[in-house]
Amino acid sequence: MDAYSVLLVDDDKKLLAVLQECFQQENFTVYTAGDGRAALEAFEQYAPSILVLDLMLPEIDGREVCRRIRQNSAVPILMLTARDDELDRLLGLEIGADDYVTKPFSTREVVARVRAILRRTYGELAEAPKALQVGELKLDREAHAVWRSGQLIELTPIEFGILEVLMKNPRRVFNRLQLMKNTHGFAFDGYERTMDAHIRNLRRKLEPDPKNPRYIQTVYGVGYKLGGGQT
Repeated sequence: MDAYSVLLVDDDKKLLAVLQECFQQENFTVYTAGDGRAALEAFEQYAPSILVLDLMLPEIDGREVCRRIRQNSAVPILMLTARDDELDRLLGLEIGADDYVTKPFSTREVVARVRAILRRTYGELAEAPKALQVGELKLDREAHAVWRSGQLIELTPIEFGILEVLMKNPRRVFNRLQLMKNTHGFAFDGYERTMDAHIRNLRRKLEPDPKNPRYIQTVYGVGYKLGGGQT
């Protein structure tokens, strides 16, 4: 898997294909959607690192997509528009977009803007690191192993997947559905209880004091994120 993923949303199939190829060449994991409703579904399913979102979309327009996502997520959003209008720019930024690009544009400009936003949001870009480390916690993706303070921790494949998702996005909050779909590929009835059980087991194995977790932290009313291992 790559270090970052992007959800591209545009009803222009040719433009979408060009952008998809461009981002894939830059080692992004790429997801696409052709309308606003599909964009919201893809966002919930894939939990991308960033959205590139067209303003004028069928089903649900880009402003409303942005507004709905911002109700529960701070994921960065780059908006695209065919209208070079200052009011549109201000409206796009007011509803939560991080940046704005007007059509026609070069694909290089879009990639450069995305990389700049990701650097501001997550820090310097890294190319799919083999090992992830937060505090005393280390995860080796190739060995499929986790250590805390040098001690090997035995995790199930699902627990490992949850921890990997959180460690790859240490500043990001994931809800239960996003974690479930990132690790299982689908959700099912009762998935919230199942995810809570996985989180409890992870805390029992990883945390010095599971009742006061340092790593797997709860953001009440939203979901879970990875802490820095500090009390």
